[in-house]
Amino acid sequence: MGDTVAAFDLGTGGVKAAIFRPDGTCIAEEVVSYRTFYPSSSYHEQRPEDWWEAICASLRTLFENTAVKAGDMRAIAVSGHSLGCLPLNENGALLQEFVPIWSDGRAVAEAEDFFTRVDPDTWYRTTGNGFPAPLYTVFKAMWLRRNAPDIFARTRTIIGTKDYINLRLTGRIATDPSYASGTGVYDLKAGRYSAELVEAAGLSRDLFAPIVASTDVVGDILPEIAERLGLSPGVKVVAGGVDNSCMALGGRTFLEGDAYASMGSSSWITVSASEPLLDDRVRPFVFAHVAPGMFISATSIFSSGTSFNWVTDTLLPDVKHAARLAGVDVHDALFRLAGEAPAGARGLIFVPTLGGGTSFEGGPAVRGGFLGLDLQHGRADILRATLEGVALGLRIALDELRRMTAIGPEMIIVGGGARSAFWRQVFADVFDCAIVKTRVDQQAAALGAAALALAGMGLWEDFLPIRALHVAEGRSEPAPEARKVYRAALAAYRRAAEQQHELSGALAALREAAT
Repeated sequence: MGDTVAAFDLGTGGVKAAIFRPDGTCIAEEVVSYRTFYPSSSYHEQRPEDWWEAICASLRTLFENTAVKAGDMRAIAVSGHSLGCLPLNENGALLQEFVPIWSDGRAVAEAEDFFTRVDPDTWYRTTGNGFPAPLYTVFKAMWLRRNAPDIFARTRTIIGTKDYINLRLTGRIATDPSYASGTGVYDLKAGRYSAELVEAAGLSRDLFAPIVASTDVVGDILPEIAERLGLSPGVKVVAGGVDNSCMALGGRTFLEGDAYASMGSSSWITVSASEPLLDDRVRPFVFAHVAPGMFISATSIFSSGTSFNWVTDTLLPDVKHAARLAGVDVHDALFRLAGEAPAGARGLIFVPTLGGGTSFEGGPAVRGGFLGLDLQHGRADILRATLEGVALGLRIALDELRRMTAIGPEMIIVGGGARSAFWRQVFADVFDCAIVKTRVDQQAAALGAAALALAGMGLWEDFLPIRALHVAEGRSEPAPEARKVYRAALAAYRRAAEQQHELSGALAALREAAT
């Protein structure tokens, strides 16, 4: 069969492992889930040991596939979820069993303290860090110092998710520019950690991992690990990248003006450019790209798939139950029901910030809701309004990116939401551009990691082979007859989202009083 590489997409819900040939073909894939723990409000934690065991388990299962030969594997690369904070001692051993993941927002006081010394807008323009500040690594490290001083006193390095896996594989501590750009102290344009920001946090520069290129070989897999995993000696481990950048690379978004939409639990629209797209009001979140010399800038909504799941689980459980009993795909049944309602859901608007919002949506305190409900509305209207609300929220994000840079006339869509032709058509109508689903689909992040491994091993000269892999499986063009409806829907959605933002303080006070 020839040379192959293994790619691991370390996500919030689990790891997707895949084996790729040098032509970019995926010959086998496996998914292993792990848990997220919520011990307190704003605490979102995982066990790094669970990541490691999931990696090992997924690889063992892949080797049971007759298409995969362990002896053909030449390299491994990992894509990892961002903003990690794993404290290591002087020997590189992990000091906590449970660590905060990207969505952990406990470090509010630490961020507030930091911004008494650093102007927030200057910090944003330097780092491109457009998520709510407490999510970033530097503030999690400051929280550790204040709340677990015994652990912090023994901490010599703080690393991220995929870098921990690389450490387990090779024994070497390193990160890459894409992951480093989520630390909260990385100067995007200078391409290095900012001494001024590190000093303002009261931390040591040595606390942050050395930076190597995303395609650099971190090292050979350790002999004892190779033996445990059934690999040949000399398998290389390539640095890899943060999940946002790997997904962009695999999603054919790495040249100037490329764009894609990712539809999952949270959703975002990402643009690739040679300059970071920075805006003090909208605050796109920006990462250094795994593609050299490029940046990815994105606007997002935090609660898209999660809001859809809440609506269907809470309001439509019988539809899901009936579909399962009939042996019908649950999502197909839900989308058929949504299709019974007309475009615009008879004037019903859904704001999908059920789990809080991005900085642009109003921040963590904002909440969502249905607006315009009246007695004519049925279940199909509620479901269609939910799907349209997610699309409208992303249209707001898209318009802001369009204001900052030129975006092409079509957009690739990846992730779970890409599977439905109905929902893709809603996106095409709301975005007013062509939506393209390709056969890469949910493999985008894994393909991006594989591309880094292939380039790192010299099997690819550049990333252009990715473009040929995106063979279209579906294309949705905006329906001219829907334009009038969605212009009105967009105007109504903007007002509804503003109203939810204005209500956030009062609703937060109500939640506290009602607890």
